[in-house]
Amino acid sequence: MDWNDLAAFVSVVRAGGFRDAARLGGVSASGLSEAVRRLESRLGVRLINRTTRSISPTEAGQRLLERLGPALREIEGALDVVNAFRDRPAGTLKLNVPASASRLVLPSIVPAFLNAYPDITLEVIVEDGFVDILAEGCDAGIRYDERLEKDMIAIPIGPRRQRMATAAAPSYLAGHALPEHPRDLLSHICLRGQFASGVIPPWEFEKKGEVVLVEPKGPLIVRLGAAADLAVDAAIAGLGVIHLFEEWLRPYLESGALVPVLKPWWQEFSGPYLYYPGRKHLPAPLRAFVDFIKRV
Repeated sequence: MDWNDLAAFVSVVRAGGFRDAARLGGVSASGLSEAVRRLESRLGVRLINRTTRSISPTEAGQRLLERLGPALREIEGALDVVNAFRDRPAGTLKLNVPASASRLVLPSIVPAFLNAYPDITLEVIVEDGFVDILAEGCDAGIRYDERLEKDMIAIPIGPRRQRMATAAAPSYLAGHALPEHPRDLLSHICLRGQFASGVIPPWEFEKKGEVVLVEPKGPLIVRLGAAADLAVDAAIAGLGVIHLFEEWLRPYLESGALVPVLKPWWQEFSGPYLYYPGRKHLPAPLRAFVDFIKRV
């Protein structure tokens, strides 16, 4: 059995298609397709259902993927031992992060890290939902403490305290009374966010130990992270009140494009964490990143 064919199958299923897998792996889509066909021929069973728009593993393919994943990780780990004999660690580091981290945390870290480790390629996948990083083929992830996977090692990354900010454009506030309590937002036009699961989370506020959750209404609902900038632009245009990370809104608050609303009620929470599986031998790129994060 050709291990390259097995690896091609895993990469195609994880990427969700031949083109994406080819782009991520720096190979040709036709080469991956031929490798999967060759593997199916040798095994005598179809592993992937193909359509003109998408691919999906068959039941046999899914079972094979579940067993191959850990085996391939062990092989990759064994080969990565060679990195210890290099002057500089090399390889690919694959991170799964929420949009807030890609915008507010990584920009201050990535340039310096890649300058310090020029032989490492950093691949960042942005997803805001709960993710099994091992199943997704990632080395590590970034999440907030309430969303950390169990049995993972977690280290702080980025700002240790953050706040959610509420704001509106001067043009909007000119025609609406300034809210004095979070419940006043129920009579305002608000721009809401939605998780990938379809859940629209309430807006949470806190002052002197009192926590208030409100579910305001409005004409615009956007996918949190992926389309948050659309809500920001709508708020700046005077469409309604927005509730988002303070760092995300800070440039507009400083320029006056947005005005703080209910600032004494802005809720503070702990910053994000880099998390990864606890194992004796970390891949060299991940070890380099962990050590770098601990130093900055």
